[in-house]
Amino acid sequence: MDLDAWCPHFSVPHSEGASGVRLRLFCLPHAGGNALLYRPWQRLFPAGIDLCPIELPGRGARLQETAFTRMAPLVNTLAEALRPLLSVPFAFFGHSMGAAIAYELARRLQRPAAPVHLFVSARSAPDPAYEPRALHRLPDAELLTALARLGGTPPEVLARTDLMAALLPGIRADLELIETYVPPNANPLRCPITAMGGAEDRMIDRRGLEAWRGFTTAEFRLRSFPGGHFYLAESARAVVTTILRELGDG
Repeated sequence: MDLDAWCPHFSVPHSEGASGVRLRLFCLPHAGGNALLYRPWQRLFPAGIDLCPIELPGRGARLQETAFTRMAPLVNTLAEALRPLLSVPFAFFGHSMGAAIAYELARRLQRPAAPVHLFVSARSAPDPAYEPRALHRLPDAELLTALARLGGTPPEVLARTDLMAALLPGIRADLELIETYVPPNANPLRCPITAMGGAEDRMIDRRGLEAWRGFTTAEFRLRSFPGGHFYLAESARAVVTTILRELGDG
């Protein structure tokens, strides 16, 4: 599988392999998001930590590819694609939908190469009793209204009908993926989990983040930052500082 497709913005060039890399941090985006979300973080991480934003099919440079609409096939495919990069210690960070994908990847890769840490952002812990909204089934006009209300898509992008026509299939696929995701009845992870969220997030409350405590037998920490559901943009430096501290690098 083409690593350049899945990880297009390595902070360490592929040709250098694992030379000088002491840890890789794989970052998963929110629904409709792409790898560029994390590119500004690269200047905030020290040498030795290879920041690897993940580009999922159906967005960014992979816009013409078919997006996944179910969690298990995505996680199985991604786990195999990332295996060549797991020769050094690694961790996962996922925001919103990306947190669920990161959790499933961490669960999938517990053997033989377990992650050293899982960072989950702006998403409640998996709950089999939760009944999500079926946003992916809304007509285009209603879906655009819902996206505007969620606040993750800039108004100037939503106003571009030509651009949104290209982006909506991928967004709809992401929503279907997360809205059909049925969390497993699985054993807790063995790696530490840090749950993060925006203090003004109206979609995810502290209780939902706190529930991640039951998903690990290792340490659990909860961190709050100024901002709403998409707090990462305004709190990037504070988030990265927290990640480094949790990884023992701060």
